[in-house]
Amino acid sequence: MRPLTLDSLNPNALKVEYAVRGELAIKAEEYREQLKAGSHALPFDRVISSNIGNPQQKGLDQPPITFTRQVAALMEWPALAELAPDAFPKDVIARAQELSREIGSIGAYSHSQGVPLIRKNVAQFIQNRDGYPSDPAHIFLTGGASAGVSLFLSLLINSPRAGILIPIPQYPLYTATIAQFNGVAIPYLLDEYSGWSTSVESIEEALEKAQKEGTVPKALVIINPGNPTGALLDETTQEKLVKLCEKFSLVLLADEVYQANLHQPKEHPFTSFKKVVKNLNSPVPLVSFHSISKGVSGECGRRGGYFECTNISDEILALIYKMVSVGLCPPLSGQIGVDSMVRPPREGEESYVLWKKETDTIHSDLASRTKTMAARLNALPGVSCVDSPGALYLFPQIKLSDKAQEAARKAGKEPDAFYSLALLDETGICVVPGSGFGQKEGEWHYRLTCLCPGVDEYVGKLEGFHRRWVQKYGEQ
Repeated sequence: MRPLTLDSLNPNALKVEYAVRGELAIKAEEYREQLKAGSHALPFDRVISSNIGNPQQKGLDQPPITFTRQVAALMEWPALAELAPDAFPKDVIARAQELSREIGSIGAYSHSQGVPLIRKNVAQFIQNRDGYPSDPAHIFLTGGASAGVSLFLSLLINSPRAGILIPIPQYPLYTATIAQFNGVAIPYLLDEYSGWSTSVESIEEALEKAQKEGTVPKALVIINPGNPTGALLDETTQEKLVKLCEKFSLVLLADEVYQANLHQPKEHPFTSFKKVVKNLNSPVPLVSFHSISKGVSGECGRRGGYFECTNISDEILALIYKMVSVGLCPPLSGQIGVDSMVRPPREGEESYVLWKKETDTIHSDLASRTKTMAARLNALPGVSCVDSPGALYLFPQIKLSDKAQEAARKAGKEPDAFYSLALLDETGICVVPGSGFGQKEGEWHYRLTCLCPGVDEYVGKLEGFHRRWVQKYGEQ
């Protein structure tokens, strides 16, 4: 008998699916390799990775924030400050020296919970944002927000009947991780026709159904701003959700990694769940996640993030500390990225003017692309698209004819996956089918990022493909 076969592995691993890097992403990489080799008959000259919110990826090319990279450079090689002093503003040198005094070499392990100074700076950032104190002892730095989410789901899922409420559509991290730990995903539907809003009634219906089926609900996941929808919750809805968690004894997991990606900040501002919980003086256990991968940082590859625990007992905090200690510490480069995110240059400092210019440009470009793309997608036959007020994506609905659905069935594909594969084959644009995020039965979507430069060419390819599709398969 062979010692390593699929049958001999943990069966939960076989249930894990992650659509963002699934079939389409794998095929896109194959096309990219063919293009590199130069011997191909592909009808496009580049692959556009619209499937993932990876701002600095080649082809998306969001420039890194200069201040962030300068601090990182001096932390990697402190001698640069003396070898090339004119290359670095004084505030960058001062920041790197302050961090170096605390950390020493970034090649060494840090405190398992994260560098104490950086946790203090995160706490100050949270206090400035919300107007309530934050305790550095309740903050854990992580290798990206995903690591924190995975840790908490592993703790909460204590039996095969343990259920986690997740929005539909949702970020596939949640279904994949719940499957990994042998829990139950309890879906609640967002309302596309009111801007992908979150309904307390929908969550209560999902709770009641799950309980009747023998599932024990443990936590409510809220993604705000939404992924893949970009929707933002208003404070009144947030208050209702906190009270619902009180009523049903749920832990609230607040995924807030897109909190800085606001395209209409006056009409749709961001309010953290920490602030709402404190405003209500609620006892609800809350875990809030943030990351350097999104916002204006876009430093996905550095793997930096944090979570803050609110209303969580000391004995649970001690258990969390024990669990993170198994991994020794989060990456130091990611921790330094977190410090730059929560402590950017202040007005009057040497780096401020450039930092302000760079971040304003990222915000305005993303907002403009999102608005333009939504308008042009909405003009296509059989396509409807909510104009996203936040995050990095659009999630258009596509009406697919009976002929198209039949062709998909013959190919053994979900209809939206069939559409998305054809889009990739013809244009080189890689998106994620809505079926990978979950959607209402009988509806089809796809998610695409608004990070791609050259909107006219990019959307032009989408428009051309869709019109050819309609010619071939007809309208619904």
